[in-house]
Amino acid sequence: MILLNPKKYHRPLSDNISCEVMQKTIRFFEDTGLEKLKEDFHERTWYADFIEFMKQEKILATMMLNAENGDGESRWDTSRVCEFAEILGFYGLCYWYTYQVSVLGIGPIWMGNNQAMKEKAAQYLKDGEIFAFGLSEKEHGADIYSSDMVVTPKGDGKYSVTGGKYYIGNANKARMVSTFGKMADTGEYVFFVADSQHKDFQLVKNVVNSQSYVAQFELKDYEISDGQILATGEDAWNAALNTVNVGKFNLGWASIGMCTHSFYEAIDHAANRKLYDMCVTDFPHVKRLFTDAWARLLSMKLFALRAADYLRSASPDDRRYLLYNPIVKMKVTTQGEDVMNLLWDVIAAKGFEKDMYFEMAAIDIRGLPKLEGTVHVNMALVVKFMANYFFAPKEYETVPQRLDAADDSFLFNQGPTRGLSKIRFHDYRAAYNSYDFPNLAIFKEQVAVFREALFKASPSEEQARDIDFLLTVGELFTLVVYGQLILENAKIYAVPVNVLDQIFDFMVRDFSGYALELHNKPTSTEAQMEFARKMIRKPVVDDVRYQEVWKDHVYTMKDQYEMNA
Repeated sequence: MILLNPKKYHRPLSDNISCEVMQKTIRFFEDTGLEKLKEDFHERTWYADFIEFMKQEKILATMMLNAENGDGESRWDTSRVCEFAEILGFYGLCYWYTYQVSVLGIGPIWMGNNQAMKEKAAQYLKDGEIFAFGLSEKEHGADIYSSDMVVTPKGDGKYSVTGGKYYIGNANKARMVSTFGKMADTGEYVFFVADSQHKDFQLVKNVVNSQSYVAQFELKDYEISDGQILATGEDAWNAALNTVNVGKFNLGWASIGMCTHSFYEAIDHAANRKLYDMCVTDFPHVKRLFTDAWARLLSMKLFALRAADYLRSASPDDRRYLLYNPIVKMKVTTQGEDVMNLLWDVIAAKGFEKDMYFEMAAIDIRGLPKLEGTVHVNMALVVKFMANYFFAPKEYETVPQRLDAADDSFLFNQGPTRGLSKIRFHDYRAAYNSYDFPNLAIFKEQVAVFREALFKASPSEEQARDIDFLLTVGELFTLVVYGQLILENAKIYAVPVNVLDQIFDFMVRDFSGYALELHNKPTSTEAQMEFARKMIRKPVVDDVRYQEVWKDHVYTMKDQYEMNA
């Protein structure tokens, strides 16, 4: 049971408290029921009941207090952070969002050296308060180099702050808004804490039409003191990027949860509906759509789980997670869109109906790849690792599955964000050579051609500056990394080989699709086009394998979960 089923919840978390948090959260939503969930969605009702639930059950204190700032039982445990994010996504993106931006808001506080602010944050978590992360701006978006939030020294450790922030979740209620700006006198970066309830904190509006409050806010002559400053200079810059590394990993988990719930609804609808004297799930194209959706969904979960192992095991000498993390943000979320498209092609008009969870997910799933830096920003980051990944492998101890009850202290002590080109990776071919099945063999041939192309027909200086060209190269590279971690985790979770062969059926097709894109780019050279043609392959057709996967794995998802009314 790799995929979540709240009615049969038995995830392998490491302690009873973590399991209780998940079970209580599931009960909250099941007791609320789908009808009320959808009513709140359509009415865009602020989810005060959910925040009150988290307050009463001390959920945020359990999930977000780390060992340094909590009591003897506190820890920041990425395995349960992911689990919680998936469950929230399963029931609705808005619930995930308020937690997600609280995670981002706490990041600069835990990463800073302001002990008083840490103690204040710890108490607010125990009180059930939510947090916010004031980074993006209306004119600059994710371009944090260009912040217009200006902090002006007034003497005696006092400062006046003027400027605005945009797309800031929870900024209507958060008592601590970790806000990024620049010093007026030196131009140095600074992180400070603002309070959304302060009289000089101007909440302009909610910039989205949803339950979530995604704020535009303005500070004008907002007074702060040294006591509210979290970090300055390079430390502030590092806190911004490292908080992104910690928190935005959760986007993939929201997508996994939303797609899983939608899959249950879609297959129940199709399996229990007849057209032309046939069950809908007996139509060949419907079987294919469901099988492809299930294989992609399972792959999303396998990759994200394995990426979490590397995140938890990170250290100054092992920063491989900086490649895997943006792929969770980017690839898992775009795969989520693909899964929803496949399911929607099956259930058609049913996907629009107001009493279906699916309708809510179909609207919200589009937002995840567009949040927190967008796909192309993350792809530009991923491409930086490509040379070392393919051509300079390094020996590492094998990273085990990480479900232990440990505090992931390194995440808040990551240090400088520079030096990405020096990060080394273990040899990806070890994972690919650990299995032998038909579609993997084809995929390995595609990867070998791609690697050869990078060496013999590498992008020119002009192409290296062409983001459109690099995006396609990056998609091909991403698929190699995606397949590697899926195979690594398949060993851990004992995924049957026929399932893996079905997964690599779509991997071969996707690789071929991006190879065709590369071939057709305006700037592709003749040599690059020749290599691209060699990468275009058809997966192995095996009807026995396909029918086994359908019968033993995909079709068995029907009648397994239905949310309480």
